Amino acid sequence: MPRHHRSLRTRALLALTLIAAALTIALTVPVRLGLDLSGGTQIVLETRSTPTSGTSREATDRTVEVLRGRIDALGLAEPTLVRSGDHRILVELPDVQDPSKAADVLGRTAQLTVHAVLGPARASDAVGPAIDPAAARILPDETGQPLRLKAADLRGDDVKGADARFDQQSGAGWHITVDFTDDGSIRWAKATAEAACHPAGDPGRRIAIVLDDKIISSPRIDPSVACGVGIGGGTTQITGSFNDTEARELALLISGGALPVPVEIIEQRIIGATLGDAAINAAAWAVGIGTVLTALFVTAVYRLMGLLATMALACYGLISYAALAALGATLTLPGLAGFVLTIGMAVDANVLVFERAREDFAVRSRPTARSALTAGFRGALSAIADSNVTTLIAAGLLFAFASGPVRGFGVTLGIGVLASMISALLITRVCADYAASRPFVHCRPRITGIADTGWIRDRLMRRNPHLMRHPRRWLAVSAALLLATGSGIVVRGLDLGIEFTGGRLIEYTTNCPVDPDRARTALSEAGFPRATVQPSGDNQLTIRAQTLTNTETATVAETISRLGGDARKIRDELVGPTLGEELRRNALIALGLALAAQLAYLAVRFRWRFATAAVGALVHDVLILVGVFAWLGKPVDAVFLAALLTVIGYSVNDSVVLFDRIRELLARDRTTPLPCSTNRAILQTLPRTVNTGMGAALNLTALAVLADDALTDFALALLIGLTVGTYSSVFTAAPAAIALHPRRPTPQRRAPLGDEAAPGLRSRTSGEGGTRSKSPSVIRS
Repeated sequence: MPRHHRSLRTRALLALTLIAAALTIALTVPVRLGLDLSGGTQIVLETRSTPTSGTSREATDRTVEVLRGRIDALGLAEPTLVRSGDHRILVELPDVQDPSKAADVLGRTAQLTVHAVLGPARASDAVGPAIDPAAARILPDETGQPLRLKAADLRGDDVKGADARFDQQSGAGWHITVDFTDDGSIRWAKATAEAACHPAGDPGRRIAIVLDDKIISSPRIDPSVACGVGIGGGTTQITGSFNDTEARELALLISGGALPVPVEIIEQRIIGATLGDAAINAAAWAVGIGTVLTALFVTAVYRLMGLLATMALACYGLISYAALAALGATLTLPGLAGFVLTIGMAVDANVLVFERAREDFAVRSRPTARSALTAGFRGALSAIADSNVTTLIAAGLLFAFASGPVRGFGVTLGIGVLASMISALLITRVCADYAASRPFVHCRPRITGIADTGWIRDRLMRRNPHLMRHPRRWLAVSAALLLATGSGIVVRGLDLGIEFTGGRLIEYTTNCPVDPDRARTALSEAGFPRATVQPSGDNQLTIRAQTLTNTETATVAETISRLGGDARKIRDELVGPTLGEELRRNALIALGLALAAQLAYLAVRFRWRFATAAVGALVHDVLILVGVFAWLGKPVDAVFLAALLTVIGYSVNDSVVLFDRIRELLARDRTTPLPCSTNRAILQTLPRTVNTGMGAALNLTALAVLADDALTDFALALLIGLTVGTYSSVFTAAPAAIALHPRRPTPQRRAPLGDEAAPGLRSRTSGEGGTRSKSPSVIRS
């Protein structure tokens, strides 16, 4: 069997195995939807140190287990509690649209303490919590009467558990049974023995159970308990006129109050189920329409090879979905956008191969379409690897420094990049090799789509423009464009989202449209003069403020309801100031690391001048994108950060492909001036740039038109970045590389497009030592 047949069979077997495994996983393992798609509540807690205990990874793990018991006791379906880092806990509550009860239970996070009551507080005593939760303090009881409390006799870790029970036989009704540890049993017996020495009706006969600086129960010691004896046995009962809800909640607070360290809610997000359904439908339409348009475009340009690439794209989607399911990753709304984006990136690898094959078939006169395809895959491998590595760097930084849905976008982007390489280098290659080796295709190479150069390359070959004749002029144009857009950052400023500033954002939907100016005036009269009001769709308003309590949120809802009728909350995001500051710092770190990582990688793969030019073009792209968003008044939030880092990884692809071609041309002929080699590289790679840009633009346009408002801004940022990145790779990075290159006197010969000048063919006019060569003697007759 010929060698190429064996390699084709091996690749085909590997591709079929991979597709079968992906199909099996896709049919058996469901992908977990993020709360922004399924609806629900996400709460981020952060552990805090106390004077008596410090926070650590182990303390956070123990806190997770305690909080899991609290959440499970509420009866919520499929809650998720995981530690995030050393000091944070992520709580996800699917289908919970009103999390006030859950947040209230989670918010009671101080250590549980049990205190003997010394008596009612005097008028001169100050009511309030102590610095140490276990110290003596004065707190109001359930009726509001201030009590003076002794230092804590028991802590939360002395309580083994608590349970609400109903006693139907004795008629006692609902009561709470509390079980203590061995040490706790001894301390409880001592505390109740001292309290029992006070006469009936005296406040000193009460025991106060305190949680989060609040007395949650202060029962009296039963008259049957003798002075100095107390309640032993390790178990006690708290009786009273409880209903089932009150009894269960009190038991939950007692048993779940033994937190090793206090925690604080630093972020809270509520996504309505209807908003999630609309986002899924819009993103699904965008994926479907964008994929169909891209498939039609690729098929029209590359005919049979384009049709096979479309089939490989379908396999790419299957592999990406299966990878998400197998890894247990959460599919978020930005993750869906990342899926749309990576479709364009999967097309990019196929376009690189097909354009290389066109060159080898037409320009270098390859005998068959199959040999041209083989050369195309071999020649495009370096550019595909380099461009995908730069995008993986951006995806890794998103995963490392972002949080929530944006981190999900980083995961989807990384999986999509790897799946696109598998799709192009394995599945497309198997299908293309098999088709090109068929006798019908072999005799009719034009149907493959790689037997002609294409109208873009034909036009360039006829005109052969010298774009790099005056590179500094292009740098001046780029500087002017940068100044015009970047001035928006100074003139208009950046509208930072609450992720970076801290605060609260609430989105309402109303029965009829509400004018934002009227809503702004009404909220100002209601006591919220600094609230920001923005329309966010049909019959939808977004309210943003630095601080809003739950009570103030109810007032805002009532105000909006008076204007539009029945204001329903579909999104609620709360970000603490410390978290906002941290996210802002992480965004700058991620941006700086992205540029530094690109510089380091490109410096290894290319000359440092090329790396510096490429990173300079990236800075140019970043500043232009941020400046355009400043002029448009668009929010700069976590989703925009995802778009920005994606632009850094995606736009550098064009520079990588261009520099890869320049490196190849320089290796063939080191005597050609760099401007000439660069110009030839631009003209040779421009068909790939145009076709790839069209494939990505079709997907992003579908996303911008069909998706909801958040993803519209995301798609807009990527479209701007795609356009600017395509321009900068040719007219910023390439001229900068030429400007950084040391000047040397060079011949002025200009090679036509596709000319493969061989080194050593130029005539020499001087011999050794710089003397002119003499002509040989001639014998005349």
